Amino acid sequence: MRFIAAKAAAALTAVVAAVLAVPPPASAAAQLIGNGAFTSSTAPWQTIGQTTITAESGRMRVNVTSVVANPWDAMVSSPTTTALNAGKSYTLSFDAYSTTAFKATTTVQYVATPSSNQSLAAPVQLTTGSRRYSIPFVAASATNTAAEVTFQLGGSGGTPTVRFDNVSLMETQTTRPTALYVNNQSNPAKWVAANQGTSDATAIGSNIANKPIFEWFGGWFTDLTLAVDTYVGAAQAADKLPMLVAYNIPNRDACANQSGGGAGDAAGYHAWITEFAKAIGNRHAIVVLEPDAVAAAGCVTQIGKDPEDQYKMLLDATQVLKAQAPNAWVYLDAGNATWIPAADMAPLLVKSGIANTRGFSVNVSNYITTANSESYAVAVNGYLSGSVGAKKYVIDTSRNGNGPWTGVDNWCNPPGRKLGTAPAKQTSGAEYVFWVKVPGDSDGSCNLGAGIPAGTFSPKLAMALINGTS
Repeated sequence: MRFIAAKAAAALTAVVAAVLAVPPPASAAAQLIGNGAFTSSTAPWQTIGQTTITAESGRMRVNVTSVVANPWDAMVSSPTTTALNAGKSYTLSFDAYSTTAFKATTTVQYVATPSSNQSLAAPVQLTTGSRRYSIPFVAASATNTAAEVTFQLGGSGGTPTVRFDNVSLMETQTTRPTALYVNNQSNPAKWVAANQGTSDATAIGSNIANKPIFEWFGGWFTDLTLAVDTYVGAAQAADKLPMLVAYNIPNRDACANQSGGGAGDAAGYHAWITEFAKAIGNRHAIVVLEPDAVAAAGCVTQIGKDPEDQYKMLLDATQVLKAQAPNAWVYLDAGNATWIPAADMAPLLVKSGIANTRGFSVNVSNYITTANSESYAVAVNGYLSGSVGAKKYVIDTSRNGNGPWTGVDNWCNPPGRKLGTAPAKQTSGAEYVFWVKVPGDSDGSCNLGAGIPAGTFSPKLAMALINGTS
């Protein structure tokens, strides 16, 4: 625990109480760390005990100067820019690495009674490679809620040097945001930024990149917490809803295999979805869970696997998300209107954990009309009503403006398709129409996307959807 002499503690409390405001009503998430980027200095961070700090290449470098027994004997701290709201949810995030691996401690605590009144006191396993840490917590009750963040680095048995960056503390909004987040780092947005001044960039920017589009997360991220936390945190800071696709189940895309891959086994997938959910934490979000996984489960028999194992993994995933990301609205994917009949899909959704979710998604990455997708979702709900009850549903309209194609491989970059209705919350029927599939991202090397791997953004494919042409 942190120790400060009684006189010093009293003085610090008086100063902080005079500076900090009464907790404001929660709305858009304000940044409560005065300096978490360390571009030119470390102020207002201070050293306590056996540490020194400097700003180094946009990070805070902390040197532990002596071997000490207790974590709090070598630490750094920073006051929050405003007092905490007792009983409200927060997320502390940061990047860190150390010259030697050891277990540190981070706290968010009230400066008047730091050793006995901590809202957060979490172990942090530091490694020699930079990692993102994202830790949700609920602010404790106290008479004086003026707070500070600490990193306690003693007790390692040595004198490590630890570097910190991108330290963030934000309160989860009391009211769920209604506007959807537009990500300026989406595949279309990054392409537009790199190709300014061209007619295609202008068209893609105004028709696709400026829309709220889902971000897809899978095993291609070496630091999943960093990827999820960065995206969700940016949306939270803008008071917008982030939209995420979890796409890493073993034997992924088992029927077509254009997007094959996923976690190696059930244990690996459990670890991955747990990290994914914890990185969202207590923040508001929308999650589409594993496109095609329920509908394509039967295809795993082609590689000697059991579909029942797929359903069990999805059930586990819904339980993990419900526990670790309680403010995320999760929609378990139900394929599309032409794949699995509604009477067969409903019981598969039940065994895959639909009861733990807000509902289901249809038409992800497909081209079926909104009307037909609505009819299918209503039919699925009719069969669900007798077991778990009717659920909310959402429809992917990203590429269904001209409906489906009748040619070969009509699911894979077909010609003559068009953007559908822009993402929006609905007043009836589907809860949302979404652009879950990123318009312009290839389905695989097929049709208009010949030679373009799945998930790769192509301006050619994007312009075809804008113009409704081949």
